Amino acid sequence: MKKTYLIFFLSGIFMISCQTNMTGEMETKNPFFEKYKTPFNVPDFEQINNDHFMPAFEKGMEDHKKEIEAIVNNKEEPSFENTVVALEESGASLTKVSNVFYNLLLSLTNDTLQNIAKKIAPELSKHRDDILLNAPLFSRIKIVNDNKDASELNSEQAKLLDETYKNFVRGGANLGEKDQEKLRKFNKELSLLSLNFGDNLLAENNSFTLVIDNEEDLIGLPEPVITSATETAIRKNMEDKWVFTLQKPSMIPFLQYSEKRNLREKIFKAYINRCNNGNEYDNKEKVAEITILRFERAVLLGYKNHADYVLEENMAKEPQKVYDFLNKIWDPALQVAMKEADELQKMMDAEGKNGQLHPWDWWYYAEKLRQQKYELDEEMLRPYFVLENVRKGAFYVANRLYGLVIEERTDIPKYHKDVQVYEVKEADGSHIGILYMDFFLRDSKRGGAWMDSYRKQYRRNGENITPVITTNFNFTRPTGDKPVLLNFEEVSTLFHEFGHALHGLLSNCQYRSLSGTSVPRDFVELPAQIMENWAAEPEVMKVYAKHYETGEPIPENLVDKLEKSKHFNQGFVSVEYLSASFLDMDWHTIGKTTEIDVLDFEDRFLNNIKMIPEIIVRYRSTYFAHIFSGGYSSGYYSYIWAEVLDADAFAAFKETSLFDSEIAAKFRKNILERGGTDDPMILYKKFRGAEPEIEPMLERKGLI
Repeated sequence: MKKTYLIFFLSGIFMISCQTNMTGEMETKNPFFEKYKTPFNVPDFEQINNDHFMPAFEKGMEDHKKEIEAIVNNKEEPSFENTVVALEESGASLTKVSNVFYNLLLSLTNDTLQNIAKKIAPELSKHRDDILLNAPLFSRIKIVNDNKDASELNSEQAKLLDETYKNFVRGGANLGEKDQEKLRKFNKELSLLSLNFGDNLLAENNSFTLVIDNEEDLIGLPEPVITSATETAIRKNMEDKWVFTLQKPSMIPFLQYSEKRNLREKIFKAYINRCNNGNEYDNKEKVAEITILRFERAVLLGYKNHADYVLEENMAKEPQKVYDFLNKIWDPALQVAMKEADELQKMMDAEGKNGQLHPWDWWYYAEKLRQQKYELDEEMLRPYFVLENVRKGAFYVANRLYGLVIEERTDIPKYHKDVQVYEVKEADGSHIGILYMDFFLRDSKRGGAWMDSYRKQYRRNGENITPVITTNFNFTRPTGDKPVLLNFEEVSTLFHEFGHALHGLLSNCQYRSLSGTSVPRDFVELPAQIMENWAAEPEVMKVYAKHYETGEPIPENLVDKLEKSKHFNQGFVSVEYLSASFLDMDWHTIGKTTEIDVLDFEDRFLNNIKMIPEIIVRYRSTYFAHIFSGGYSSGYYSYIWAEVLDADAFAAFKETSLFDSEIAAKFRKNILERGGTDDPMILYKKFRGAEPEIEPMLERKGLI
């Protein structure tokens, strides 16, 4: 998942300054006020501390305001260079601190950072609005836009102008004074609500533990799962016990293997009721407030609803097109899921269990059925998926496709001891960028997996500014003498986020705001999801899937079993995901501003889509972080949309060879390098020669 946060017109030259304290004595220099003295100018994590952020934010906004004033007060006739490019290059010091702060807020948070975030959020919201609602500035941009036909701009310049003009219009530049004040209020409130939603979810995740003190309650659990629970208990100072948490690497194996149905029910219900317990972390009120504010803001800006506002900038363009797309997949997926549920119910009945199959039973019986049908146990695969080898496998694919050389650097500062840092180079040894990989879960890190940047790629004054990219995961730490062993879903996740990283690293754009992953939400997942295909290819598996004890490659019979089982449980996976996509769209096509009962809304939604009771929507509203504290509102459908693209795109390789250099070069040139410099469908057709069809994706999932 690609994370996106506050967007500013920021980049440029860093200011050198220092602070003075109340006694007039010189304080330690703030690392954000000078150029980092680090290799490749990466963030100087060894010098940065929490006290540096607020002064850096304040000075960053002050500097940015002066740069905006200089553009507005320029006596020359507005031009692309003195207005649009000047705006694009403004705000460098604010970008510098924002990139570090918001990445650390997600990956290594603490009370201080969370308090800073709450304090700075309304100030940053006001600062952004001050720019977008600056009438003289917009007047200059409008003049440039009105005269664009006579400006002889190249395609990337034209795209920057178009995006800049639209940002101001969509940011309220054409509204009257009273409506602009309303917009400011909406934006300020939304910035805080989204932060609070995410903080509540992190706290709720960390507040629950399933503590087992009776060894008999571990029945059915594989030895590695028990060992991991022992290590978790030790870290939480609960020696002689076993602890399971709501983090998926802990919870999912418990649901798959525990024979204690009451305990499966307990941990599952804790998971699906996160931030829905009537306590200080309850998010129901925040969901309602965010939804209403987004609706009112969209109407104020001239849109029917929030989804209309968001999708105008996406490939889908309008809500009905998203609904039509999802419905094409929903009907066959639901039919498959119903057959799967019936099969699991029969297995449950055959065991003499009384009653209905429940959601907390699905994982358990699906795992048993997979073993029965394919003689494949997930734990049979895990010994072959050593984290370090999987990482090397992803790097191997990048080398074979694009000639990339990726080498670990031990001389580069990092924000946590577990982080690994790599330099990415072309085949000729020339520097491309820096990649951070943060693999392990911890209480200070948000759940899930994501990619982001500490610095995006762009060019300025003839110099190519190289990217600094970060990837985050939540894998379980190594236990005892064993290395980190992944399941296949985690293997796919590593390849997925590395695909996002390549999108950021291989960017070759002039302007920062168009570079890398600055593309429509329903296009950004393509580079990530296509990488998952190589993870499952036998030719690639032979490279990275080696037994942690013997070093032997994964046996062909196991690879064959994995291949034969690829359609297994796909009804469940698809229905779980698609229902969340529908829920996202329903929240953001809402057409009222009256009080909302979140649970009643969910119940009616589930009835409308005819959701079967054996499956729970992947994300219930109170913990749907993608849409209420991330950047995926009205865009969660993007993953399945991108699957259509990636199934078609990967077919181009399968039609020739897995590492076809010509096709790889076309994908790099037309997709990975181009960022948001052109319409995504135009870029895709330049790569593939035609628009994609939905059938390859449905066939791959076994839905047709």
